Amino acid sequence: MPGSAGQILRIDAIWLSREPLDMRAGPEKALARVVSSFGEARPHTAYVFANKRLNRVKVLVCDGFGIWLLARRLHQGRFTWTQLRTGEAVTIDTPQFQALVAGLPWQYAAADFVIDRQ
Repeated sequence: MPGSAGQILRIDAIWLSREPLDMRAGPEKALARVVSSFGEARPHTAYVFANKRLNRVKVLVCDGFGIWLLARRLHQGRFTWTQLRTGEAVTIDTPQFQALVAGLPWQYAAADFVIDRQ
């Protein structure tokens, strides 16, 4: 995320996939999905996938040297996701990404990390 202190990964772009991903997918299968869905895996880009039940997400990050695969699971509730399950991927910004992985409605996240609408 741009400008973060102690940053391990540089992420310049975040893409949200509309199609669900099988959460059993490892790094190679997730990378294959990125290539088939987005055309290529770009350096310093994060690709976010959810499962069908929307209680788990995986994030594939390409750092220019290799790939990272991160997973998050909610014990209760569901992640807020785009209503459209097909079509082009959606780009999101850092505040929206942070709201999404916290389980908040990311579509309304403002730059100051405040949810400004319901």
